[in-house]
Amino acid sequence: MPPKPGAIPPPSKSPKPYFFYGPRRPSQHRPTLSGGGLLSSHKVISPESHDPPPTHHTPFSLHDWDPDSPPNLGFPLSRQNPPSPPAQLIRSLSPISRFILDSFRKSEYRWGECVIADLQKLRRVTPNHVAEVLKSLPSAKVAPKFFNWAGKQKGYRHTYSAYNALAYCLCKGGFFRAADRLPELMESHGREPSEKQFEILIRMHIDAGRGLRLYYVYEKMRNRFGCKPRVFLYNRVMDGLVRCGHVDLALRVYKDFREDGLAEDAVTFMTLIKGLCKDGRIEEVLEILGKMRRNLCKPDVFAYTSMIKVLVKGGYLDGSLRVWEEMKKDGVDADVMAYSTLVIGLCKGNRVQEAYTLFEEMKEKGALIDRTIYGALVEGFVADRKVGMACDLLKDLVESGFRADLGIYNSLIEGLCSVHQVDKAVRLMEVIVQEELRPDFRTVNPILVSYAEMNRMDDFGKVLTRMKELQFPVLDDLSKFFESLAGRDEGLQVALKVFEYLKVEGYSSVSIYNILIGASRRVGEIKRALSLFDEMKNCNVEPDSSTYSLAIECFVEVGDIHGGAEGYNKIMELDSLPSVDAYRSLAKGLCKIGEIDGAMLLIRDCLASIPSGPTEFKYSLAIAHACKSGDTTKVMGVLNEMMSEGCLLDEIAYASIIYGTCKRGTIEDARKVFSCLVENDLLKESDMILYDDLLIEHMKKKTADLMVSGLKFFGLEARLKAKGCNLLSA
Repeated sequence: MPPKPGAIPPPSKSPKPYFFYGPRRPSQHRPTLSGGGLLSSHKVISPESHDPPPTHHTPFSLHDWDPDSPPNLGFPLSRQNPPSPPAQLIRSLSPISRFILDSFRKSEYRWGECVIADLQKLRRVTPNHVAEVLKSLPSAKVAPKFFNWAGKQKGYRHTYSAYNALAYCLCKGGFFRAADRLPELMESHGREPSEKQFEILIRMHIDAGRGLRLYYVYEKMRNRFGCKPRVFLYNRVMDGLVRCGHVDLALRVYKDFREDGLAEDAVTFMTLIKGLCKDGRIEEVLEILGKMRRNLCKPDVFAYTSMIKVLVKGGYLDGSLRVWEEMKKDGVDADVMAYSTLVIGLCKGNRVQEAYTLFEEMKEKGALIDRTIYGALVEGFVADRKVGMACDLLKDLVESGFRADLGIYNSLIEGLCSVHQVDKAVRLMEVIVQEELRPDFRTVNPILVSYAEMNRMDDFGKVLTRMKELQFPVLDDLSKFFESLAGRDEGLQVALKVFEYLKVEGYSSVSIYNILIGASRRVGEIKRALSLFDEMKNCNVEPDSSTYSLAIECFVEVGDIHGGAEGYNKIMELDSLPSVDAYRSLAKGLCKIGEIDGAMLLIRDCLASIPSGPTEFKYSLAIAHACKSGDTTKVMGVLNEMMSEGCLLDEIAYASIIYGTCKRGTIEDARKVFSCLVENDLLKESDMILYDDLLIEHMKKKTADLMVSGLKFFGLEARLKAKGCNLLSA
């Protein structure tokens, strides 16, 4: 019969009393007697205090764990934790490896008791499981701890695949120094590292571009462990060092290569030759080429092309021509790729005549000349002001059955305009339209500049009309035009004449005004810049923050600090920020007229709004803070540090000294600092007198402000006003 609810379960059957089992277990009906005789104590277990029956935990079975269930496929991780491996990668692993990775995800890839408890549920973790887990771990921090735990299993020994997986995991996580110590770990475990383990480390350092670490591993392999690489691995080491720019180390490895008695192959020679070509060491290149001819074979056209490509890319054109001569001596016929590489390189290096000689060679051989070679030659002749040769090349290109691209046409238009044949350039632009190519700003800009310099405004307007028909962004292109024209010598006068014509035609914008104002200020024509600024207001063109920033600099240069301050207020009304130059200029102007508090307020506003503000602004606050201590040595230390950073001692630095000493110091403290500057030839005595007067005036202002504040605090302001005291007005 089933027991009644609430009934006490019967005691479990205990073994017979025997010396092996000891005394029987106590129960409610069988008390335990301790002691003897009449003084024996009876201990009875009450029903309320009996021990609960032990819960029987079912042993863990991997078959009961469902790896495809949603809780085991992904867990919410914090943003700092690495992402989980892809689901496809997880499903390709063995169930035990998936279980271990799942445990790591639960613990957010941290080694702890939860992970150890899950690992202890498994009967055994084999080296294959260790390798699978290490290759799939997204975090390398727990990899060494898991590797160490696996090695402590009874009868377990790491295999080479497990060591390789650990190296892969550490390098992937950026712990390359720990990965480089893996051979020592293998040696301590009784495993002699083979060439394969070093090759893995070498390959990973090459992929990450760590040339010095690569050489460190190579030296450890050869000298520490006595493992001599094969020719293949030697080639990889030298290639990796050449890629990372360590050609001298690659030559040192080649010396070890020869000492080991190994024979070079084509890869060995070409690796060294490319490295020497990168550094432009032509004599050594020719020396190794001769060794390659004697010991192996002559280089083919592909090897020579790669050498020429490396030399041209580095700008060693004389060396590329010498290699070209060596190719001819070996009887190697150059292909189109070799010709194209050298011709384009010579054209970019302003040696177009030599490039044209190679071009004629190609035509004599009947080689297929592509449009890239024509384009490079056209650009080279235009840069050399040989526009006739460039036009002949265009005819040759068309007769060869090619169609010129927009780049070739743009180069020819620029060349025609440079030799004052702008009408031909206009006709060539119409040819571009007929060829159904879309002209761009580079096409029309030389024409516009030529018409502007020749003062042919009617033709200039016709080009603008044609640009409208071709749907050009005319105002944007005009801004680029003025920017290019105003940057030339004496180009500002031409730009202003063109702008007078454009204003009548209705072409004006804020960006054009900004360009002209900025150019006028750069050449020192401040009055013209300010007149353009006033003209904007009359033409109903609203200035923007850039306009006001340029105006602030102009106002300060003419001494109108109030006009600069108004410009700053206008920028604040536009909810924008002045430029850094405007901040600096206005702060200097305020310091010159004695408005030191306003200048320091402006400096703080600049640093709060622009984190990468001027360095002298940052040091000005440091100077003011150092002046509060009254220690002249400390202030001079800040000033010396400021000068070591490339900042000059100007009005802002001197105003910072006055501001700091007047706020929490005395006049004598500031005079000591100025005296030290005079002694160190950092300040003239005449300037010291001016700054001393400025110091006294600023101290008077501070004293008057304190007195007014005290009167307001005690309520004496009204009484002073009744007596006609003008202290408050001061």
